[in-house]
Amino acid sequence: MSATILDGKAALADIKHELAGRVAALKERGITPGLGTVLVGDDPGSQWYVGAKHKDCAEIGITSLRRDLPAGSTLEEVLDVVRELNEDPACTGFIVQQPTGLDEHAILSAVDPVKDVDGLHPTNLGWLVLGKEAPLPCTPVGCVELLRRYDVPIAGAHVAIVGRGITVGRPLSLILTRRSENATTVSCHTGTRDLAAEVRQADIVIAAAGKPGIITADMIKPGAAVLDVGVSRVVAEDGRSTVAGDVAPDVAEVAGWVSPNPGGVGPMTRAMLLSNVVAAAERAL
Repeated sequence: MSATILDGKAALADIKHELAGRVAALKERGITPGLGTVLVGDDPGSQWYVGAKHKDCAEIGITSLRRDLPAGSTLEEVLDVVRELNEDPACTGFIVQQPTGLDEHAILSAVDPVKDVDGLHPTNLGWLVLGKEAPLPCTPVGCVELLRRYDVPIAGAHVAIVGRGITVGRPLSLILTRRSENATTVSCHTGTRDLAAEVRQADIVIAAAGKPGIITADMIKPGAAVLDVGVSRVVAEDGRSTVAGDVAPDVAEVAGWVSPNPGGVGPMTRAMLLSNVVAAAERAL
């Protein structure tokens, strides 16, 4: 079996095209969506990711408000910028790029929930638990959207989520068990007694553990969909550092669908961030 590739880059391009039309409609009504970013320090990965977000914005007509702070900035200095963006009418929504090396909970809690386009403010996560409309976390909802775009059956599916982190695993389980998705989920983690047995039952496997190659071909039900969300840095024999996912390459020989890493879920996270910005502007009407 040769798995169908769940191409996040292609899906991102399609979503950008769709969002560009919605942005144009908003501008006709006198509203231009604006994305703010707060970046602390000079981490290359964070700088690349923030730059990619603003490039995406420029392509579909969203205004960029970029706030870069030097390494060593204090919590209060970051909170000052958060307050500025909360009050800026040109900023429809914004994110504080992590890691900052500071109290992330304090920073996240200071963001206006209405402008929380990461979908991770305690208020918005609470609305997710209660089943009320609110900005959804970008990576989890990006996983679901990628499955939908490739017609992977979700309703009634048994889904194994490997990883219980607050940014992916926990909210993903909540999203998938809504009536609009109707999946049955199992959350696997370091306390799971037999990970292989749990994963082997799944129609959909979403790996977000941050452990390179933890999901292997012998763990996959033939024809299952496998999404690789894991990001780890590994050092090769020649000393070079590379990024590795949670899913071993030979999984593609067993699975029916598989997301590449990079190029799968990562672009979908960017797509859902843009979608959250546009949706926030639409709600403001």
